[in-house]
Amino acid sequence: MINGNVDESVAVVYTRDKAVMRKLDALVNEFPEVYKCLKVTDIDKTYSMPKKYVSYCKPRRISEEQREKARKHMKSINKQS
Repeated sequence: MINGNVDESVAVVYTRDKAVMRKLDALVNEFPEVYKCLKVTDIDKTYSMPKKYVSYCKPRRISEEQREKARKHMKSINKQS
């Protein structure tokens, strides 16, 4: 859950997802002046960060031709292993 108010430059992120926690913990360790861990419990964590670091992106669209080309490429890579 991401909370960001219009008048504030900081976003607050609440998560119970272990993968998200690992990623955010790594950012807290590497950039402690930017990312902060605000609260920790047995099952969740709350972080703060500048809103400009929260991003939203469009899903990638690929054609059937591109998908088939990628499928063949991955098959060739897997055969080499």
